[in-house]
Amino acid sequence: MSKYSRNKSLNLLLVNPWIYDFTAYDFWSKPLGLLYLASILRDQGHHINYIDCMDRYNPDLLRLQNKISPKKDEFGRGPFYKEKIPKPEILKNIPRRYSRYGITEDIFINELRKIDYPQIVLVTSLMTYWYPGVFRTIELIKEFFPSTPIILGGIYSTLCFEHALKFSRADYIIKENNLKEIFLHLKNITEHQIQDIKQKPNLDSLPYPDWNLYPHLDYICILTSRGCPFRCAYCASSKLSPELEFRNAKKVANEIEYWYQKKKIKDFIFYDDALLFDSEKNFLVLLKELINKELPIRLHTPNGIHARMINEEIAIKMFQAGVETVRLGFETVNPEIQFQTGGKVTNTQFKRAVELLLKAGFRRDQIGAYLLIGLPGQKEQEIIDSINFVIDCGAHPRLAKFSLIPGTEIWGKSKDYFNLSAEVDPLWHNDALLPYLSPDINPEIFEKIKELIKRKVG
Repeated sequence: MSKYSRNKSLNLLLVNPWIYDFTAYDFWSKPLGLLYLASILRDQGHHINYIDCMDRYNPDLLRLQNKISPKKDEFGRGPFYKEKIPKPEILKNIPRRYSRYGITEDIFINELRKIDYPQIVLVTSLMTYWYPGVFRTIELIKEFFPSTPIILGGIYSTLCFEHALKFSRADYIIKENNLKEIFLHLKNITEHQIQDIKQKPNLDSLPYPDWNLYPHLDYICILTSRGCPFRCAYCASSKLSPELEFRNAKKVANEIEYWYQKKKIKDFIFYDDALLFDSEKNFLVLLKELINKELPIRLHTPNGIHARMINEEIAIKMFQAGVETVRLGFETVNPEIQFQTGGKVTNTQFKRAVELLLKAGFRRDQIGAYLLIGLPGQKEQEIIDSINFVIDCGAHPRLAKFSLIPGTEIWGKSKDYFNLSAEVDPLWHNDALLPYLSPDINPEIFEKIKELIKRKVG
């Protein structure tokens, strides 16, 4: 007879691991995929235990700091608690402090002690170079629950599948955030106690992410679509979500209204990679729905939106609906590099987009433009020219350090440019290493560029 009764719900543990890095900050960071998974499993009748190692509101962590609440800005962003730890051996020559961000190990162990022995543990992963935090999380879980199988999914497991398979110690590795594969593993592990997903579910068929797992929230993340139609040379979006899919815009508006009414959340963060694509049927409909609902909310687009898709109506509706943070993907003022890396925007299109946003009522400081710094072969003057162009257009430049991402078009060229070996440890993907790896952008030049932006826009 199966050790999992068909009439009894399973006890499951879901974990968002630590960040191990030189720097980390809560720029509206939550494991949205894991929260969707929690809702699906709860709807099947299973008991969900949840540990978010990055929860800044963890009560034990607040007590440790003698705080009632974490430090945060008006939109809920703020620093993570950190403790200095030894740098990995291959990073020993990088002259920066290395830390574990999030709750302490003692707090994590105490959280594990509160949990009845789980039948399955599901661990997510984000940035590829944060894998040391993932590994330590898995190590501690195995010490507590040695007979419990661990399933690892997320960005790291997708982009570095072979590395995770070889080193993570997880029992199952999920690639491409495949819900069907996750549930196939769950079904096999539990001998059919968990219901299988027969086909890939569409976004509208999924329950809302389980935000109730957090006793306290300052913001909620929203997904209106999955995937991206562009294939930029430096981006791995197509590897993580190969197909482009949209939710029903009216249902998204209802979700935002639901969470506002239930939790009084005012800040909503869009996690989309292509928020404005086909906006007549999608984002524009959502904006109109939110305007009609007259909710006192603020909307943020930290992932960047496509400037070429902004027209006068979209700019006006964004302003009327309460979009507070506008981030435009621009990358560089160099037309040749724009074309080579994907051709998603031209200088003329970018300038026009900023003009429309300003005309609609947005302040200059609300409009940020991401500029890539450190592309292979990119020179200092190109970055300075890009900064000046963005400022002259009426927006604020936001530096986005280039990082190596396996599977991208520029991956091979990047390895050669940064003089990395054939087998690249994911730790080298870290964008914080750019000034120490690039033959063109050293730490002095990087600081000079940052100072230039500070001097011009404050």
